[in-house]
Amino acid sequence: MKLFGTLPDGSAVNIVTLKTSKLELTFTEYGGRVISLKTPDRGGKNGDVILGYDTLNEYLKEGAFFGALIGRFGNRIASGKFSLNGRNYQLPQNDGSNCLHSGPGYHSRVWHVDASTLTDTSATLHYLSRDGEDGYPGNLNIKVRYSLTDTDWRIDYEATTDASTVINLTQHAYFNLGGAGHATILDHELTLHADKFTPVNSNLIPTGELRSVAGTPFDFRQPHRVRERIDQDDEQLKFGRGYDHNWVLNNQNGSLAFAGEISEPGTGRVMQILTTEPGMQFYAGNFMDGAMTGKQGQRYPWRSGFCLETQHYPDSPNQPGFPPTTLNPGQTYRSTTIYRFTAK
Repeated sequence: MKLFGTLPDGSAVNIVTLKTSKLELTFTEYGGRVISLKTPDRGGKNGDVILGYDTLNEYLKEGAFFGALIGRFGNRIASGKFSLNGRNYQLPQNDGSNCLHSGPGYHSRVWHVDASTLTDTSATLHYLSRDGEDGYPGNLNIKVRYSLTDTDWRIDYEATTDASTVINLTQHAYFNLGGAGHATILDHELTLHADKFTPVNSNLIPTGELRSVAGTPFDFRQPHRVRERIDQDDEQLKFGRGYDHNWVLNNQNGSLAFAGEISEPGTGRVMQILTTEPGMQFYAGNFMDGAMTGKQGQRYPWRSGFCLETQHYPDSPNQPGFPPTTLNPGQTYRSTTIYRFTAK
C-alpha cells in the first residue's frame, strides 16, 4: 500500500496492488476504483484490460465511473424517488430526471483498506455510509473484499444497516480484452446465460416487463459478436444508443452461478462471469464520446470499453415485480461476483 495522491481537503488516498503468478490487480481507495488488471493472452503476454487513469486528479474530474464501486444503489432510479415503509425519499437527479448510480455515490468517496486484511492476493475495503447520505436512510456499514487467484478476480460484498434501506452494490470496471486503449470492443464475442431482459422506456427506466430475448438482438444465449446486432433498427437499441440494458439471469436462487462469457479473438483472452446476483447490465460504451485520454496517454474512443455489472435490476425500489432490494436491521447483505480470466 502506498500513497496515490491527496484530495483537495488534504486527505491521503492510497493505492494497493494484489498479485499472483498470472493476475495483477491495482486499485485505489478513492471509490474503490480498479486502475489496472493485467492478465495473459494466448501467448502468455500480460496486458492491462481495464480502462482508467494514471493520476488521482484525473479520477476526481471524470464522470464515467471508471473501475469504481457503485452504491448505495447501482443503476437508475426513476425520477430519483422511492418509498419505503410509508416514507418518501428524494435522491440526486444526475441523469436527466433520474438518479444514476446514486448521484455523488460511493464512486466519489474514500474507502479505507483494512491493513490487517492485506495480503499479497487480497484486501478488504470499508466504508460507512451515513444516514441521509445521497438521500438514503440508515447508517450502512459496508465491507468489500477484492481477492485474486491465478484465474479469478473475486469481489465479496457485505453490509449491515441500523434502519431499513435499499441497497444494490456493483463494480463498474470498463474492460477491453484486447487491451486498454484498443480501438473497439465490437469484435468481442458475448454469451449471456439469460432467457429474458428488462426492456426500458426512452429514459432507460425498466417498464416492469421481463421480456424473452428470443427473436431479438438481446439473445446472447449462443455467442455473438457485439457488432452483429448493436445498430439494428430496434426500439430498445435506439433508447440505449446500443446495448445498455439489464439481463435477467437464469439463476435466481442466490447461489454463485455462471452468468456469461466474453472473449476477444485477437488476443484469445476469455472472461467468464459468475455471480450470486439475479441480473447483469451489459453496457457497450455507447456514451463514450472519444474525447477521453486515459493511462499512458491512450485515447478511449467510442465503444472502446464494455461493462458487465452484476446487480439487482434497475429501479427495483419502484418495481414490485422485481427481486427486492430492501435491507433491514438485523439482516446482512451479501453478494459475490467472480471475473474469471483464461485464454484460448
